[in-house]
Amino acid sequence: MKNRLSSVVAKLKKLPASSFLITKAFTSQVPFAGTGNIRFDVLEEGRAVLHIANRRRVQNHIKGVHASAMGLLAETATGAVLGMTIPDTHIPLLKSMHVDYVRRAKGDLRAEATLPADMRQRVLSEPKGDFAVPIRVTDEDGEEPIKCQMVWAWVPKKR
Repeated sequence: MKNRLSSVVAKLKKLPASSFLITKAFTSQVPFAGTGNIRFDVLEEGRAVLHIANRRRVQNHIKGVHASAMGLLAETATGAVLGMTIPDTHIPLLKSMHVDYVRRAKGDLRAEATLPADMRQRVLSEPKGDFAVPIRVTDEDGEEPIKCQMVWAWVPKKR
């Protein structure tokens, strides 16, 4: 089932610089996601891959990606992958965000969120619900500086 986001992404994927265009389209609707210059590498049904460059604008006092920017990256990736599935009659809401900072991040960060078929089916068949969207955030060494859990809900737009 296509929704507005998945239809826009499908059209933009056909154009040159589609990653840039998908990023701009998403951040035009979710402006805070653009504050850290997060870039979409992949956005498709069931999978979103985003990255954030370790630039001064998002650094902490030890020249790594700031803790809040790491959370923003994970939240954006999980929200985007859910957004590709959720019907236009519903809205996604982040219910909880738990982040454990387990090691110092090195360089740029990459987040990969997935929404398996059984979870996508729940979103399409249940009028409302929630679950933790699988997410993995890695640094330039392929290590996971954070372990996180993002619990998202979907509810009808109108009560």
